[in-house]
Amino acid sequence: MSERRACQVLSQPRSTQRRQRCVPSDEPRLVKRIVELASDYGRYGYRRVTALLRREGWTVNHKRVERLWR
Repeated sequence: MSERRACQVLSQPRSTQRRQRCVPSDEPRLVKRIVELASDYGRYGYRRVTALLRREGWTVNHKRVERLWR
């Protein structure tokens, strides 16, 4: 059943059925560090920056860094 139809049957607004975004607590620090590395190493892409972050002890994968990179 579609979300639209289910909400119509239950007489609830569709906006109440969306999942709230959960921002990890370390994300602002991670974004700040990504920006610092990107400005220091201008030619590096998100994969190379991911490697640098892992060397510093961050537990991140390239997909998360790519999402934050955008």
